[in-house]
Amino acid sequence: MNLKLTALFLFMILLLTACSSNESKEIKKEESKQEKTEATEKATNVDGIQTTSTEILTGNEFTLVAKEARHQLNSEVTVDAYTFNGSVPGSQIRVTEGEKVTIHFKNELPEATSIHWHGITVPNAMDGIPGVTQNAVQPGESFTYEFTASVPGTYMYHTHQNAVNQMDKGLYGSFIVEPKEKTYDRDYTLMLDEWMSNPEETMSNMEGMDHSNMAGMDHSNMTATDSNNGSETQENSNSMSHDMSNYDIFTINGKSGDAIEPLKVKEGETVRIRLANIGYLSHNIHLHGHNFKVVAIDGQDLSEPQEIMDQLISIAPGERYDIEFTADNPGKWYLECHSDMEGKEGMKTIIQYEGSKDSEDQSNQDETLPRFNYTNYGSSQNTGFSLDQEYDVEYTMDLNGNNMDNVWSINGKSFPSIDGLTINEGDLVKVKLVNHSPTGVNHPMHLHGHSFQVLSKNGQPLQGSPVVKDTINLEPGDEYIVAFEANNPGNWLFHCHDLHHATAGMVDIIKYDGFQPNFTVNPNANNKPE
Repeated sequence: MNLKLTALFLFMILLLTACSSNESKEIKKEESKQEKTEATEKATNVDGIQTTSTEILTGNEFTLVAKEARHQLNSEVTVDAYTFNGSVPGSQIRVTEGEKVTIHFKNELPEATSIHWHGITVPNAMDGIPGVTQNAVQPGESFTYEFTASVPGTYMYHTHQNAVNQMDKGLYGSFIVEPKEKTYDRDYTLMLDEWMSNPEETMSNMEGMDHSNMAGMDHSNMTATDSNNGSETQENSNSMSHDMSNYDIFTINGKSGDAIEPLKVKEGETVRIRLANIGYLSHNIHLHGHNFKVVAIDGQDLSEPQEIMDQLISIAPGERYDIEFTADNPGKWYLECHSDMEGKEGMKTIIQYEGSKDSEDQSNQDETLPRFNYTNYGSSQNTGFSLDQEYDVEYTMDLNGNNMDNVWSINGKSFPSIDGLTINEGDLVKVKLVNHSPTGVNHPMHLHGHSFQVLSKNGQPLQGSPVVKDTINLEPGDEYIVAFEANNPGNWLFHCHDLHHATAGMVDIIKYDGFQPNFTVNPNANNKPE
């Protein structure tokens, strides 16, 4: 009997201990969950940094996971999206200039993908171009990117595999390299994009070319008279005709209309707004009620920018413009898109002063305002390149094509049936870009691995601050001359960032003589560099 009582007593002690242990684990689990939530909430408002609905990652080692998710654009439209870390845009990465960063990337999508670091000067092997710098990362596989973020500024990251479709589904994010000494109190990043409210009805007409068997870097046999490649390019590009009016929802940070959070400021603060266009249409942005300065373009500071007011900042696909203003006019003001397209109503947010009584600012997105012109803005400096100096290489890029055939070319040839440009390390390179395409067709040309200085527009030398860019928008008839130093060996794309044009052939390659990629093209990787 005593043995039974003793056994029962021991059993009760063990049972109570187990319950206590489980309860303790649950408490710790909830505490851990709460700490994680608080950490995420704090991460969205650190040192004045603001974000709308995306996580901020700081430090120098990060993880990005590409995965599917449902994403709500506005109160009426929810879409099936591709995301980095579950949001559109993906997690914002913030580092300090000079930091070496490591990004562990895992692909949980049902198709291959990659990450390109748009505007950031990275080693060629880190550029994220399937078939050119690496093989596409297959579903379930991982890839680690490492580079040094040397130049402070506003940048982006996005897929470069079948990007015309994957970026359309939201596979992008912002990458901010902060200066060691800040000049602003509050900092907002706004990624501009456009979506289709009925993507299933139009996506079938936007399938890109199949570059899986064209991905190697030896293009010596890919000439315009190559009957096999030529016929394939023509056949696939004809199937890819597109109507940009299908993009009827414009977004800021993945949200449209009332779903966009206001941008809160305090009187007296210096506010920086980083405008980054990740879409396929140019957007004209107007800041109401304040003088402002354009302090940087494509991540590069301008010299002695002057205050301006009521001018439209026209931002082409791939471009970034940083503006700064002093919050000296309390009230409720709009930052909005001016356009004649249906989606403009959704690309509007409020500059809202904290503690100020609301007052109605009358939005007018049809108002005619002058566009900001960087060719005569800021203070000139005798630095960088000039038109009359000697160059080792001079190259012309004749941009042409039409929407009827949807075949787009550079110097009469469409990727991959191109010659490309071969240069040597240390060369000074001058490039003339000319847009011979029909009225209404712009070409925002983006160079990988380098930034270039803009020397002239339509025969007129720049008069203001030196302008250094990685993406330059050419309207029909435009002619620009740009220059850069060949200081980053590799094989680099120079392509239109309206990816409908790039996928249909408007891609060139800058090749360093003797450079060999450090990977072997996998014919089964389904590499699609655009």
